[in-house]
Amino acid sequence: MRPLPVSVQLWSVRDHVAKDFAGTVAQLARFGFQGVETAGYGNLDAVAAAAALKAVGLRCSGMHVKIDTLRGNLTPLVAEARHLECRHLICPWMPKEIFVNAAAASALGRELADIGARLRAQGLQLHYHNHDGEIAVHDSQTIFEHLLAAAAPEFLGAEVDVYWVKFAGQDPAHFLRRLGARCRLIHLKDQAELGTGPVDFPAIFAAIDSIGVIEWQVIEVEHYNHDPLESVRLSLAQLKKWGRA
Repeated sequence: MRPLPVSVQLWSVRDHVAKDFAGTVAQLARFGFQGVETAGYGNLDAVAAAAALKAVGLRCSGMHVKIDTLRGNLTPLVAEARHLECRHLICPWMPKEIFVNAAAASALGRELADIGARLRAQGLQLHYHNHDGEIAVHDSQTIFEHLLAAAAPEFLGAEVDVYWVKFAGQDPAHFLRRLGARCRLIHLKDQAELGTGPVDFPAIFAAIDSIGVIEWQVIEVEHYNHDPLESVRLSLAQLKKWGRA
């Protein structure tokens, strides 16, 4: 089986991106990444960021977009996505305090479904990315599952962050299988660099293969044993050792 393409969430190297977006993505391309997932554009705007990615042959696998932006006028956001030739937009985070019960999760799911429907009309796909708060269980299901159940799959997909699922006490591979085709993007993350923490990646890879619809593997590092650029390089190298890149 041909390995899935690999991108990196630019939040992992945010200090580098803030100073020199173009130079940072050029370095990521030299490491062997095929794409990036944005979380802003550092010292550039969307047009210049798109040009910088194109210059080094990187694709934009997804865009993390704050909820306030998603709740506002979508026209500028759609224009940014088109500049970046990016189809996947991701709501990256909501404060766990809002997830007081299943009803609250469902309410957010319905709101995101409405936003997702408007984005889909523009050829874009909305997803939601979890932290640990969405993995809390209410009424026999996780908050994440209640959120997704309130939205049609074509209007809201899932970007599963396997480390946060593990951190919350769930089995990431089992969770991925439960969500199934709802998950088109996946964050591969560990305690620090890939392979340095408690996440069972072989089981996750088996779940990815079983689901069969994931489009991008997105490496993210948030705790570092090295400079962030070296940490993402080592994480990609580890993924290659596992035969997954």
